[in-house]
Amino acid sequence: MTGPNDVVHRISTEGADPLALSGVNDANLSELGRAVGVRVALRGDQLSLAGPLEAVERAVPVAQALIELARMGELLGAEEVRRLADDAGRGGGRLEAGAPGEAAKIFLPGLRRVVQPKTTGQRAYLQAMYDSEIVVGIGPAGTGKTYLAVAVAVDMLQKKRVKRIILARPAVEAGERLGFLPGDLQAKVDPYLRPLYDALEDMMPHDKVQRALEQRVIEIAPLAYMRGRTLADAFVILDEAQNTTGMQMKMFLTRLGVNSRAVVTADKTQIDLPSREDSGILQVERILPGIDGVGFCYLEEGDVVRHRLVKDIIRAYQEDAAG
Repeated sequence: MTGPNDVVHRISTEGADPLALSGVNDANLSELGRAVGVRVALRGDQLSLAGPLEAVERAVPVAQALIELARMGELLGAEEVRRLADDAGRGGGRLEAGAPGEAAKIFLPGLRRVVQPKTTGQRAYLQAMYDSEIVVGIGPAGTGKTYLAVAVAVDMLQKKRVKRIILARPAVEAGERLGFLPGDLQAKVDPYLRPLYDALEDMMPHDKVQRALEQRVIEIAPLAYMRGRTLADAFVILDEAQNTTGMQMKMFLTRLGVNSRAVVTADKTQIDLPSREDSGILQVERILPGIDGVGFCYLEEGDVVRHRLVKDIIRAYQEDAAG
């Protein structure tokens, strides 16, 4: 029921899957109404937002983002609605389909899927990877640092802007002993590289990934394997870079050859080196800002796109560290 001071705003949902938009038993619409304090109704090709003017103004960009996702065939749930509402509450805005910029969407033809940023921080990070030769992405777990970097790498490979993808990680023991793992050297380091395989196989059909690995169009290796090489015509990703030393980081960054790009991802809250101050990511933060072609992107707790509890866990650890 509309109050005397309430307003009603209607948005066209033409082209959007009604079930994807509303969710099971209208769960998405109910969550939208709860999160921003409006009444939501879907009738035909129109979504109605009713409530106080201020609440409706908050709800409009969130609703528009949900409609756009539904048009693109994205799977939507209450967590996605909460994430969009949180992002709008932080003063951010969801990237819309008509927005300029190469990073609006990444199409994955082999999987008939689209990857796009879900938060303002991810939008800036994705755009930076198209704009800068070297991008340093720093943020907590679950913010999409590696996932989006692999998506951009696959996109540039498909568009023939690079000829190969190289994914590297430092094999640093995080409380476990590498020497006690069974098997040869490759078997010992594979567990450290598994997250990179997982991200890659989410972007390309399994058979294409295997073929690219066999042909060395895609290479996944420990960071130590990069020493002495010149990486030309390549998109190179250094993951978990908080666990590199200063010398390792310098070695990696100076591998870049002609027509190469590099993305360095790091979570400064998960440094596993014996001495935190030895981390190469801390040194990079001090000495590289201001260099033309090097971009820094900082993702925050609000950019977490994993399970809703991940955001709460990160916040709890931050509060504990702050005393």
